[in-house]
Amino acid sequence: MTARGAAAVAAGAVLFALLATTNAGGYRYGVSDQAFYIPAIARTADPTLFPRDAALFDPQARLWTGRHLLATAARWSSFDMPVLFGVGYVATLGVLFTVAVAFGRGLGLRGYAIAAFLTLLTLRHQIAKTGANSLEGYFHPRMLAFALGAGALAALVSRRHVAAITLVAAAGLVHPTTALWFGGVVGVALLVALDRPAHRLALAFAVAAGGASVFAVLQPDLSLMDDAWRAVLRDKDYLFAADWPPSAWALNLAYPVVIGALYRRRRLTGAARPGEAGLVAGLFVLVAAFLASVPVAAAGVAAVVQLQVSRVFWVLDYITAAYVAWWLLEDATRRRSEAVRAVCVAGLSLLAATRGYYVLRVAATRPLVQPALPSGTWTEAMSWLRQQPASWHVLADPGHAWKFGSSVRVAALKDTVLELGKDTAMALYDRQAAARVAERTLSLAGPLTPNRVVELASTYGVDVWVAEADVRLDRPVLYRNAGFIVYDLR
Repeated sequence: MTARGAAAVAAGAVLFALLATTNAGGYRYGVSDQAFYIPAIARTADPTLFPRDAALFDPQARLWTGRHLLATAARWSSFDMPVLFGVGYVATLGVLFTVAVAFGRGLGLRGYAIAAFLTLLTLRHQIAKTGANSLEGYFHPRMLAFALGAGALAALVSRRHVAAITLVAAAGLVHPTTALWFGGVVGVALLVALDRPAHRLALAFAVAAGGASVFAVLQPDLSLMDDAWRAVLRDKDYLFAADWPPSAWALNLAYPVVIGALYRRRRLTGAARPGEAGLVAGLFVLVAAFLASVPVAAAGVAAVVQLQVSRVFWVLDYITAAYVAWWLLEDATRRRSEAVRAVCVAGLSLLAATRGYYVLRVAATRPLVQPALPSGTWTEAMSWLRQQPASWHVLADPGHAWKFGSSVRVAALKDTVLELGKDTAMALYDRQAAARVAERTLSLAGPLTPNRVVELASTYGVDVWVAEADVRLDRPVLYRNAGFIVYDLR
């Protein structure tokens, strides 16, 4: 590659990262799903942390092998989590950009179509009723695993099968359940590509052995969820596809229809690549696996609900973006001039930039980058708590994470009685955890008056209460700032 070409690629990568970040509402540290990932990494690196909340974290952490890699990185960075997660976010976008270019080239897309594909990827959106977004404005291991899995698909369409298997394995180290869907596509594609029955039999045996190994390591819960467990998850309406509205079914089942139609078009025009048939077959098998999972999840088989099989549509969403970019910039405009294609790409880029500005500055009113926890009296109080003994049990407003900007577990690395939203998400992975969340949600319903705080302290063995500054309690004050008071309840 020439120096000019390298400069163009670097500029494209920067523009991709900028558009992706603005459309995700800016980069933020310590938000959303990081309320699980940061404590899980910290506890893996230092087992003395979260002696009480381990019962809540560990069932989900057991299914996430990537915590060991990130815990090692946390030790290397002296537990500077904001730096670690910032590097992870940049690396994820870098991998996603690189593999998207490689995937586009593997499909035979030319420059304008690849640019359109990249631009479509920056338009963050939710995959209907899956609980997953196409992009996140923070470092999420699932997003990095998705990027590695997309790299496996790029290798697949270029018929580099060893590279595809290697990348799926790498994705599995980061986030096993995300890698599972890419592994399914690669496995089916390899079966399609192999022309000797003996090779297909050997591959089938290898896949079966690998699946048995994963089953033995993860030990999935095959019990049935009872009504009490399911009641805790009632706000997670994406878990049971049998209850989806017709609109969600229509949106998600549109993916295989579009992919099938555009793949047929590519074959008719001679644009299809040799490795593409296996890719499309693998995608259709994912859809079949989802459909087969619907009644099993509806019956409440815990392991199937926890797998969240509906997220296969995230993979189809990615492929659809590539196919649509090809259709717009190469098929529908094949008789048009280069200038028309350039205008199309410029229009898509303007759309992404305008949408990103709206999301960042109008809808969210956030800075482009928030590399650490937001400054303020809450973060100051949490910083003080972080320096106290790891055994301290903290009581705070159950909605503190969204009210004040960060979780007690993230900002202070301390056990907390209840964090609304995140605790119900973690309850998906364990019946006892779900019972705990249900009981505590009921106990902490309503305002935390001083009398109730004393009762809760006795019930749950609370050491300190973080109250807003205007609340008074006849207990010793350990810390005070303009916004919050930390009372000693021991």
